[in-house]
Order: sequence, then C-alpha cells, then structure tokens
Amino acid sequence: MALESHIAELRDRHRALEVEIEAEIHHPSSDDLHIAELKKQKLRLKEEIERLGSERSVAA
Repeated sequence: MALESHIAELRDRHRALEVEIEAEIHHPSSDDLHIAELKKQKLRLKEEIERLGSERSVAA
C-alpha cells in the first residue's frame, strides 16, 4: 500500500503543477523560463508515475 500512496501523492503534485502552470501562463508578467521549469517538473512526475505504475503491474 505504500506504493499506492506514493503514486497518489505524485499525482496530487502533478495536478498542483498543472494548476500553477496555467496560472503562470495567464499572469500578465509570466516568466517563460519559470513556466518551462514547471513543465519539466511536471513531465518528470508523469514519468515517475508511469514507471511506478508499470512496476506495480509487474509485481502483481
């Protein structure tokens, strides 16, 4: 169950980054470099979620 809770936490962080990215994009003084870094973080989280999900299915 620890793996399930870890994946859930990563998904929550992924959604939070998505909200933050949208807010930054629509902010009048948005910083493109900051947005790019947030998108990289979001992608790393997505890859980690997928990796853990595939490990979970192999272990089952």
